[in-house]
Amino acid sequence: MKTLKTYLIISISFFFINSYSQEVVDHSSWDHILILNVTGDGLVDYDGVTRDAIVFYKYFRYLQNISPEEHWSKDEKLAYWLNVYNATVMKMILDEYPISSINDLENPWKRKSFKSKGVRYSLDDIEHKILRKFKDPRIHFLLNCGSISSPRLWDRAYTSKNIRYALDERTSEFINDPQRNQINLTTVRISQLFEWYEDDFTDNHIDVIDFINQYSTVKINKAVKKKYVTYDWNLNEGNKVTPITSNN
Repeated sequence: MKTLKTYLIISISFFFINSYSQEVVDHSSWDHILILNVTGDGLVDYDGVTRDAIVFYKYFRYLQNISPEEHWSKDEKLAYWLNVYNATVMKMILDEYPISSINDLENPWKRKSFKSKGVRYSLDDIEHKILRKFKDPRIHFLLNCGSISSPRLWDRAYTSKNIRYALDERTSEFINDPQRNQINLTTVRISQLFEWYEDDFTDNHIDVIDFINQYSTVKINKAVKKKYVTYDWNLNEGNKVTPITSNN
């Protein structure tokens, strides 16, 4: 009897451990859409997404019908909100496509476009009130706002299983992308993201250049004056490759 009881306790414990090790949210529909409609360069076939609209809108409704719970892991919560942000941008663009820029929409950053558990969120709400509170500046390179200068939209959904890899991989990819930053021994022209979110990159007693140097294949000499690249807000579609230009 004691042996049976012990067996049952072990079995139940294993069940709960195994259950919590599984991903809580199913992002496979989003993964499907991204794989089919996003190039390796992060450009989006919005016509293709439109053809997959039934799948996309079903996924978006699914995101709105769930909300992070206390027992979710940090990685699960982070992956959820990153996908919410990128999917919300996609929905806003699709709803009024064709457009040439997300800025063609009325007040896109303040528009309450996502609703979960009776709470409405804007893109600013998701980014500033939720994602930035994770205190990991690398999140900025996983967010895509549908523009050419934005960090490239990944052709995968974020999950609790790939989020740690994605944070490092997407950060390194962005920093070493010559379409978004030009870094060499004599020139330092970096994305305005580093200007807009400077406080996030200067935590832990480092400055922006220190942060970049952790990932850049060419280490920046602080004696070289840095300039910020003008953000290109054109929609990230087609075969666009826009030469970067710097602010004075």
